[in-house]
Amino acid sequence: MSNNPIKALAGQTVIYGMGTIVPRLLNYLLVPLYVRVFAPGVYGQITDLYAWMALLIAVLTYGMETTFFRFTQKENPDKVFNNIVSCIITTTTVFLIFYVFLYKNFAHLIQYEHNTQYVLLLGIIVALDALTAVPFAKLRNNNKAKLFTVIKIANVTLCVGLNLFFLLVIPETALAISNKLFGPQAGLLVWVLISNVFSSLLSLVLLLPQFKNFHFELNKSLIRPMLAYSLPILLICLVGMVNEVADKILIKYLTPIPDAETLATLGMTAQEYALEQLGIYGANYKLAVLMTIFIQMFRYASEPFFFGKAKDRNAPELYAKVMTYFVIFCLLIFLGVMLYMDVLKYFVGKEGSDYHEGLIIVPIVLIANMFYGIVFNLSIWFKLTDRTFSGTIISIIGASMTLLCLFVLVPQIGYLGAAIAHLACYTAMMLVSYFWGQRVFPVPYQVGRIVLYMIFAIGIFLLSTVFADYSMVSKLIINTLLILVYLGTVFVIERKNTLKI
Repeated sequence: MSNNPIKALAGQTVIYGMGTIVPRLLNYLLVPLYVRVFAPGVYGQITDLYAWMALLIAVLTYGMETTFFRFTQKENPDKVFNNIVSCIITTTTVFLIFYVFLYKNFAHLIQYEHNTQYVLLLGIIVALDALTAVPFAKLRNNNKAKLFTVIKIANVTLCVGLNLFFLLVIPETALAISNKLFGPQAGLLVWVLISNVFSSLLSLVLLLPQFKNFHFELNKSLIRPMLAYSLPILLICLVGMVNEVADKILIKYLTPIPDAETLATLGMTAQEYALEQLGIYGANYKLAVLMTIFIQMFRYASEPFFFGKAKDRNAPELYAKVMTYFVIFCLLIFLGVMLYMDVLKYFVGKEGSDYHEGLIIVPIVLIANMFYGIVFNLSIWFKLTDRTFSGTIISIIGASMTLLCLFVLVPQIGYLGAAIAHLACYTAMMLVSYFWGQRVFPVPYQVGRIVLYMIFAIGIFLLSTVFADYSMVSKLIINTLLILVYLGTVFVIERKNTLKI
């Protein structure tokens, strides 16, 4: 293993990246399929259902992944695993029992009373994913990144393969079967969810070896402190989910609806129009996927890394190094997406597609996601000092900003307001977490350098818009040169950086 901890983290990030970036990219390939198979209104339903899925998974895992990392530093790892998994199994079983009886009521609440089967399948996926959360965390904690990667890739490969099979190879047969089983209103969308059920089940089967020495155990002396640690993290996750999915849930309720005459011209009802707007927003939101992928793979690698280095005398300087290079790479992703938008836009529809009207949100969402990554880096101060409740307060501030912007902006400017809400949320969280954290757990972050990099990258992006009317080939050549300018500048500056790797 490398003696350089930053290189070690980078190596782990790359390996976890294979388990994150490959599945995400495979999953990303479903976007051009969905936007060509489904109308924006139907894609809006997919966006909506998966937003609810993310929220419910956060509830059912209730911060136990981070709790597992923390308590394996203090207690016997096998004992911690047994107790946490026992908790998850218990709560998931209770959830399923209630869900089976109440899912139709839930479907009516979220406007799927004519497609209750969607909501039933959603609950099954959530339960399966909750059961795999801690075993995946165990792989990360034991540095089994390669096995983690293999299982993640197998999961998504099956999901993508089944989607392609049902939606492209046998669409007529799949539609006939869904009509017979669920009624004509089910359509092909039900096969998207069924594919997810099978892929989640595959992950659980492949993770069974992690349960080899497991036995059901609920030790009160261990459960109580773990729950005391995890419940504030649950609140953080729930509030974080508000920041992540509230837009996708609320757009269909808040988006401005045209008058009856315009709706008649479009041949839509008000609900269909709202779902179409959500579909356009959801598809273009996916164009920020590269930023999300990097942050997710960094999170998988860095969380055990941060905890593992907490006792090192030079830990603060190490965390500062990580932050600087994290931002540099995020800005490279921002430029890569925005400067090659003329190519990437075809992932969300052909030339002239209705989906393309939503491209305006992409730079806003990219910057917002980068700020989210910075917030995750900053969060180390309250995780290492066991002040997880402080993180809850920061998340509540962010969620309040999200909801305020959603309710004020979306009724005025539609889904553009939702993108701005994301940016406002993570900007507020970033600033509060930084200034609060520096008082409790000072870290010598290179704030000036980081801000200059941000200004420089955004300046390059704005400069690229000057060439908007050039031919595609000319723009791609110029924009590639601009990215090389960014990389060259970073190399020159960081070569003289006292914190250089």
